[in-house]
Amino acid sequence: MSSIPHELAPRALAFAVRCHSGQRRSSDGAPFIQHPLEVARLLRDAGCSEAVVAAGLLHDVVENAHVAVGEIADRFGDDVAALVDAVTDHSCIESYRERKQVLRDNVRFVGGDVALLFAADKISKVREWPRHRRREQEQLQELPPHSRARRYLAHHHAMRLEHYCKSLAMLERVAPEHPLVAQLADELEHCSAPDRAPLL
Repeated sequence: MSSIPHELAPRALAFAVRCHSGQRRSSDGAPFIQHPLEVARLLRDAGCSEAVVAAGLLHDVVENAHVAVGEIADRFGDDVAALVDAVTDHSCIESYRERKQVLRDNVRFVGGDVALLFAADKISKVREWPRHRRREQEQLQELPPHSRARRYLAHHHAMRLEHYCKSLAMLERVAPEHPLVAQLADELEHCSAPDRAPLL
């Protein structure tokens, strides 16, 4: 295990802010950095180590800012880099469903802190669900009934919900007693129940 550099989380925060500068959340247009900040707070409040909190801050810099995993290792150590790498989507897999299945399988295989990082990420994403829903409803109003674009939007909505539900099922097997997993279950039940009806 590599040593943890001094003041890891503050440096990870500064780096994440720089990497995500100008990026916006698709759900509501808020600064994207709010998402990794929320993930890091969830991990901190759950008693996770500074390395895991730092990984929470950095978990999207490979996917969204094209930072190499090797650069994360150089700046923040191998442990943080391994955590980030384990929850990063494989963009080379074109199919959304297959890509998310590979991601869930990897989290299940590694387990431990990776599962907690993944759970915190999903809690934050599920909390965005109502905003995504409102945005999708606004888009639907502009689309002709029974159009391909309308069907695509409904399909994407359904696949995202499926991924969240399958993520919870996987986490309940990997870390059934952890409070973050219970919190994800509560958030998913609260936020998605009104949205299970088809968008069409």
